[in-house]
Amino acid sequence: MSDESNQFANLLWEQDEAVLLLTLNRPDQMNAMSPEMERELHSALASAVKDSSIRAIVLTGAGKAFCSGYDLGDGGDPRGGHARDALRRWWDLDMKASDHHLGLMRLEKPVIAAVNGWCLGGGMWYALCCDITIASERAVFGQPEVREIQNSTFLLAALAGWKVAHRYALTGDHFDAAEALRIGIVNEVVAPDELLSTAMALARRIALLPPDSVRINKAITTYGLEAMGLRVALDAASMLSVIAHASVDAADLDELYRIRESEGLRASLAYRDDPFLPEPGGPRSRPPEVKQQ
Repeated sequence: MSDESNQFANLLWEQDEAVLLLTLNRPDQMNAMSPEMERELHSALASAVKDSSIRAIVLTGAGKAFCSGYDLGDGGDPRGGHARDALRRWWDLDMKASDHHLGLMRLEKPVIAAVNGWCLGGGMWYALCCDITIASERAVFGQPEVREIQNSTFLLAALAGWKVAHRYALTGDHFDAAEALRIGIVNEVVAPDELLSTAMALARRIALLPPDSVRINKAITTYGLEAMGLRVALDAASMLSVIAHASVDAADLDELYRIRESEGLRASLAYRDDPFLPEPGGPRSRPPEVKQQ
């Protein structure tokens, strides 16, 4: 058995017999996926594959979020400079996405996502990549970043169908765990205090099988999906993501980035998302309070 528990700054590694619990651990940032966290996550997964004592993995988040998406950094304005420099920068970043997602799907050991709260943007993509996804009744899904020229993932259409994917990818609306179950992107919804115990119990059940059986049957699904075109679809999405990210100099984003520069990320997100209230699902589905005259 390897001891990886103290090697990560942004992850918690806890092994319980044959099950590894990996916890994204940036709760103050709602577990936003920084480059460092993403590197650590894939390093931890690679270590888990090499450890014969680990048969299954549960992935969750600390605090009130599973993962709130990719870290937007310091909230500054990414515009400016030469177009070719922006394209090069985004190419280097975005073209890794399909490798990361398929790498998780191709992993020789199963990963169960235990979604405990906010699951947005790139965080939702990771939940979609996991072999099984269990959600708390408090889980909230969505891709609100599309409201500022960013991209969705083909995995949403692959799992939920293209009309459902367009319902959420073309609005950025949040949706709750019940809707996630209805459209087929989670396997089960449970009470918040039962989430980890449910995920761990299922992981232990999988761990009872011979590891080669799990590995081979997981590969049948993943390689079958790739043969049907999943890899090409994800690579195409990554290329289109480069174009999306390099289009932030659009005039209709000028005010959003002015606010982000001068007032910070939270203020810019309010400017971006408040026109969409009330949302159809999640905590923002409640109508905004009416001010008294």
